[in-house]
Amino acid sequence: MINSNPIRIGLVDDHQIVIDGLVAVLQQQHQVQIVVTANSGAEMLSKLQHHEIDILLSDVMMEGMNGQQLAKTVKQQFPHIKIIALSMSGAGEIVEEMINDADICAYLLKQTDKAQLLEAIMEVYNGGQYFPPQILKALHQQSEIKKQVTETRLTNREFEIIKLMEKDFSNKQIAEKLFISVRTVETHRKNIFKKTNCNNVLSLVKWAYEHQLLLK
Repeated sequence: MINSNPIRIGLVDDHQIVIDGLVAVLQQQHQVQIVVTANSGAEMLSKLQHHEIDILLSDVMMEGMNGQQLAKTVKQQFPHIKIIALSMSGAGEIVEEMINDADICAYLLKQTDKAQLLEAIMEVYNGGQYFPPQILKALHQQSEIKKQVTETRLTNREFEIIKLMEKDFSNKQIAEKLFISVRTVETHRKNIFKKTNCNNVLSLVKWAYEHQLLLK
């Protein structure tokens, strides 16, 4: 699609140096026009009441209102605005949440180069989506992790026990906490180790973190 008018861009990041870098790159491009910048989600929402943009480039890990919360709010209040997420992290669970909960059109790592950034902007503006290979790989890995967790068929009770084991609770303490017998706890532990193919608590806790059952 040939566009005679520049693509209107908004930039939000809680680090001014990132904003300055993006401005330095984008202001050289005749296809785009930087209309508004902000250092927080709340500031951007306020400015969007008075500035029309086509695409919002948003940091993900901002203080206060994070990128996911901002994106959801923007889509509710300004549904025509398309959102490109920018982050230092390409972790699959973060990308997946941004896609599913915030309805983003693209996800880029902050170390992306100018050519890829412009390619993403043009693709999104023309109605497409843009997820570079490393992000697609992270999404695939996230899907595999979820599949593995599902295949273990852990019960809600077993999830509870894993969390308590991670806190170094003894069988007796777990039994008292969950109002079950020590014998029942022992049976659950045996089943947990079998399902996860772990031989001890340390390997189980490591497995649980790797499969995002415990918060890091």
